[in-house]
Amino acid sequence: MAEVYYVGVDVGTASVRAALVTRDGLLKSTAEETISIWEPQPEHYVQSSTEIWEKCCTVVKKVTQGVERKQVRGVGFDATCSLVVLDQSFQPVPVNQGGDRQSNVVMWMDHRAAEQAVRITNTGHKVLSRVGGVMSPEMQPPKLLWLKENLKESCWNKAAHFFDLPDFLSWKATGCLTRSLCTLVCKWTYCPPEGWDASFWTSIGLEDLMENNFSKLGSVTCSPGSPLRDGLTQQAAADLGLDPGTAVGASLIDAHAGGLGVIGADVKGFNLPCEDRPITSRMAMVCGTSTCHMAISEQPLFVPGVWGPCLSAMVPDLWLNEGGQSATGRLIDHMVKGHAAYTQLQEQAQQRFPFTGKNIYNYLNSHLSLMADSCSAVDLLGSGLHVWPDFHGNRSPLADPTLKGMVIGLSLSQTLDDLALLYLATVQALALGTLHILEAMKEAGHDIRTLFLCGGLSKNSLFVQIHANATGLPVVLPDQMEAVLVGAAVLGACASQDYSTIQEAMEKMAKVGKVVQPDHELRSFYERKNKVFLRLFAHQREYQALMNQR
Repeated sequence: MAEVYYVGVDVGTASVRAALVTRDGLLKSTAEETISIWEPQPEHYVQSSTEIWEKCCTVVKKVTQGVERKQVRGVGFDATCSLVVLDQSFQPVPVNQGGDRQSNVVMWMDHRAAEQAVRITNTGHKVLSRVGGVMSPEMQPPKLLWLKENLKESCWNKAAHFFDLPDFLSWKATGCLTRSLCTLVCKWTYCPPEGWDASFWTSIGLEDLMENNFSKLGSVTCSPGSPLRDGLTQQAAADLGLDPGTAVGASLIDAHAGGLGVIGADVKGFNLPCEDRPITSRMAMVCGTSTCHMAISEQPLFVPGVWGPCLSAMVPDLWLNEGGQSATGRLIDHMVKGHAAYTQLQEQAQQRFPFTGKNIYNYLNSHLSLMADSCSAVDLLGSGLHVWPDFHGNRSPLADPTLKGMVIGLSLSQTLDDLALLYLATVQALALGTLHILEAMKEAGHDIRTLFLCGGLSKNSLFVQIHANATGLPVVLPDQMEAVLVGAAVLGACASQDYSTIQEAMEKMAKVGKVVQPDHELRSFYERKNKVFLRLFAHQREYQALMNQR
């Protein structure tokens, strides 16, 4: 009997990836294509949905070469929670002042609507209780309000369809306008079973979106992985190089796909504290440009500064809370590449690891090990340098996009050692930010015993070990490092009905690869480091108050 496969497609911040995945969750082939990002003005980040779809088609054709079309049983899409705008004819509508029709996607990290987000928060509307009490500029309502207030003629009046990018992809594949509960609940304030709250949209000045039963936003919803209409349309099948009618599952936000790709794995035999406990004792962290921290619960838990609870947003019939850090991989790159010793670092890394595929971070990790005394942990090198990591604001648990980054302990020295220490302090700050989120979730009722990491930063051994050490929790890494792609493929597997539920598909297709245990001897060090970390926040608030005095 010929083996069956599922295609997972992941649209990240800067690239589109696809994987051909087996029924057991093994990646047979992968492909990647970069996508354009434009910054027409500060805090405005835009993309093209046309280009994104074209790149999706390219990577799917690449990964399915060499297999018969009938062997591909299902397709699943995930993407960043960016906002796609189309007109009545489903053509792109520009979202920037220049009027370029192809620039029709407001990216997730676009903070142009910060002022609108503050105004929405100040309404105090009850829907805000499900986004941690504070509306983030990374969510869709403030972006929609910004478009209405700033681009009414060129965008707002022409727009007929507002999609979250994952829903745009599933519509493009099937012609089905049904939206995933993942996107609408997490980013648009939709709340099942009641649905849209008309009083909210009226209170923020977007009552025109209520027309025709909210048709511009989506009036029909379903759980992630649900089969959409009749599968691939003739046109989409031709574009992707697959058979018409191939099953397509309702989509997920990229971080949530990563959650599906790791959090449901069978952990028997790994001596983990979450073994023989419900899946609610696990947190999935998807670590890339930014990091999302996802915990699920059987009953709704309200965590200040953390998004949710969202019913069926990741795992059907369970409530999701989503914390996050707006800049993690991006922050590490910013700190390292902006340092005076960066050129020297590149040269040294090339000499140390020629033609091996290893990068500057492999070199920095090795360099830190050499700097540390053989009898002491690398972590202790960070005792004199401290970073507050909110260079792009704080998503969780403070929910304050106006916060800025801080570095304490710098000298005039700019050697490679100094760069390595700054890199270490940045990673430690990000780990303490995760601890901050964990503590807020614990206080609200979550009982998290194990972290499950995936994404690009999970391939960085120092990043992983420091997260274990700072939080005191074991970290599980997936057998297939591209867990986001496995999660997307899970959607296709469910849509094909080869698996009856998301939970069954997760358990069969997600597997434990490696367990990283915390070094408990460092507990007191991180307790002290955390006290300094929290004082940095207090000092920043004090500085802001002083400067705002008249």
